[in-house]
Amino acid sequence: MEALSDFELVRKTKDGYIEAFTILVKRYQQPLQNVCVRYVRDAQLAEDIVQESFLKAYEKLASFQFRSAFKSWLYRIAINTSKNSLRSKKPTVDIEHVQLRVESLCEINMIERQLLHQAQEIIEVLPDKQQQALKLRVFDDLSFKEVAHKMDCPYDTAKANYRHGLVKLKEKMVLTW
Repeated sequence: MEALSDFELVRKTKDGYIEAFTILVKRYQQPLQNVCVRYVRDAQLAEDIVQESFLKAYEKLASFQFRSAFKSWLYRIAINTSKNSLRSKKPTVDIEHVQLRVESLCEINMIERQLLHQAQEIIEVLPDKQQQALKLRVFDDLSFKEVAHKMDCPYDTAKANYRHGLVKLKEKMVLTW
């Protein structure tokens, strides 16, 4: 019976020989599994979809009209079942990565303004070269090359002034909230 064509096996199944459908299942189970895995990217889910596809095919076998290949008809069922599975699949969330406390934007803005004000006050009392390097680099968003050009000094000197000023700024910054 295994040598029979798909059409002959479908006819025999329609006539009540369930063994004929078992041969179709064995013939197409692995190829359908491969197609479904490509759609859903989950081997276990694909296996379930293949099972569901064969059930649907068996239930709807009476509607198969021999106009196209059985293989095409079966693949269409499996692909549609895969698509439906993806549509109905609800996203899962790992509770470990959910942020349970959300700070208000107003509070965050207030903290940012407080930090900026404190940084500006500290920068104002730094030595002139460090102050200038920090302001040009941080507030004007200039590269070290541009900072060196504006300060009329070598690149390494501009970078050193920036770094020394940054270290002093970090030392004096106090979080007060």
